[in-house]
Amino acid sequence: MRLDKYLKVSRLIKRRTVANEACDAGKLSVNGRIVKASYDVKIGDIIEINMGTKPIKVKVTALKEVVRKEEAADNYTMM
Repeated sequence: MRLDKYLKVSRLIKRRTVANEACDAGKLSVNGRIVKASYDVKIGDIIEINMGTKPIKVKVTALKEVVRKEEAADNYTMM
């Protein structure tokens, strides 16, 4: 699954276009490397989001195409 789509589905970023723009600006990294929105996310990847004042670091635990709002947090664990 593409990184921008994963961020939207897991509700880490509200809109896919915002996730895409964050990737273009270099504010997202996976496993310590700055990546593009087309990066293929895998289970076990560590995603760092440097938007706003507090950086967010999560580990990918599941890849689901469609997720309900209540189950969105099951796709990752905070680090």
